[in-house]
Amino acid sequence: MTASAQRPLLFLDVDGPLIPFGATPQQRPDGYPTYRTGASARGAEAWGAEARGAQARAAGANPLLARINPEHGPRLRALQCELVWATTWMAEANECIAPRIGLPELPVVTWPEPSDEDGRGGLHWKTRALLDRAAGRSFVWVDDEITDADRVWVAAHHQGRALLHRVDPRQGLTDTDYAALAAWLRAGG
Repeated sequence: MTASAQRPLLFLDVDGPLIPFGATPQQRPDGYPTYRTGASARGAEAWGAEARGAQARAAGANPLLARINPEHGPRLRALQCELVWATTWMAEANECIAPRIGLPELPVVTWPEPSDEDGRGGLHWKTRALLDRAAGRSFVWVDDEITDADRVWVAAHHQGRALLHRVDPRQGLTDTDYAALAAWLRAGG
């Protein structure tokens, strides 16, 4: 299958898009919502031992995981694309995040060693690696650190369609974000 005939990739960051952070008490006077998921929400019999173990490790490792809305999983699966983790969580995203929101194991972007090119001209350190991974395929990149410098660089160096979608880390993915992603994908992503 050629790059143009394949479904678009959706490179997904975790911190910011799925785990909101950084809002002031004035912006979120009641704090962030928290969600019970996995064995604690559905009963231990609903989850296999492996998933329960991943949930326990995740809960002990990062209390911010309770901020991940489990509705993200079905909403992400409904998008007409191939989901790929593009996060510093790397393979741990499959262990800690995927079971929490009902995603299957996803491919993971392996980040190269830092280089002198990283950060040059305001370019995010992920940008070059994501273009390499896309290999000409259309893609969406969902992250809270995307800048205009990344958009300009991608436009100049990527032959396929690309949407660099910045998410407000104080809110995480919202209905508006999902609508924008779905519309871009429907339009020939």
